[in-house]
Amino acid sequence: MRRMRIAITGSTGLIGTALVRSLRADGHEVVRLVRREARARGEVSWDPLRQTVDTSGLAGCTGVVHLAGAGVGDHRWTDSYKKEIRDSRVLGTAAIAEALASLDTPPRVLVSGSAIGIYGDTGDRLADEGTPPGHGFLAGVCQEWEDAAGAAAEAGVRTVFARTGLVVAREGGAWAKLFPLFRAGLGGRLGNGRQYWSFIALQDHVAALRHLLEADDVAGPVNLTAPHPVTNRQVTEVMGRVLHRPALFPAPAPLLRLALGEMATDVLGSQRVVPRRLLDSGFSFTYPDIESAVRAALADTR
Repeated sequence: MRRMRIAITGSTGLIGTALVRSLRADGHEVVRLVRREARARGEVSWDPLRQTVDTSGLAGCTGVVHLAGAGVGDHRWTDSYKKEIRDSRVLGTAAIAEALASLDTPPRVLVSGSAIGIYGDTGDRLADEGTPPGHGFLAGVCQEWEDAAGAAAEAGVRTVFARTGLVVAREGGAWAKLFPLFRAGLGGRLGNGRQYWSFIALQDHVAALRHLLEADDVAGPVNLTAPHPVTNRQVTEVMGRVLHRPALFPAPAPLLRLALGEMATDVLGSQRVVPRRLLDSGFSFTYPDIESAVRAALADTR
């Protein structure tokens, strides 16, 4: 593997932290974009909302992985927080894309974060990268998010949209909230449990990002989900079995809507998404099924 110099936004988040660790462990140089004055070697200052980037720090980068954005599940979806979700993604992506386009020698590749939320509620239908965008708040945000990277693609930078599913990890994302509940014996299905969850183990997600950095013939949308999406009821069964706890406390749909507001629509929605382009590009999953992904998260002692 050739040695790379990779710039990363969102490097302190769940995925960013794991990606930085993985790249550095293999001898690659990492440049971290930080939303403050750069204070250490390997840091570059940027402000996604003001759309400013210190482009001098990006010179010589092989690629950029753009992961920054406000957490979708961190707060109730008030109008102000929905604006924060959108602006953090759309404005930040535009800033990165325009910064790369301005360089005399831009990086070869931009792997820009996106999400399978772009497909909306797919019900029982399989969705791949050829499926048109769906409806709803997240679907709209994802479309704007990807469109915002246009300047990089127009400048000749190979641009990949990593459409992420539910990441199985103990430290963050949906599973960071599920694990404590199931350990306490309070886990259960959400709603009727028939909705599909398209998941990916954190370890496979990081490996897929690295694969996309080097897959010179891959551009455009790529689903980062395991090849076998499962229903919420199946997730509940696996969590109970792996953790040796009962899973007898379902959360009825009306209660979720009361507690979560508009966000409940996505929690109860179904997304049966498959990673067609990732598999076609030669990527191999280490944890392709939900039980192996859950066990890998529990075994991760990083």
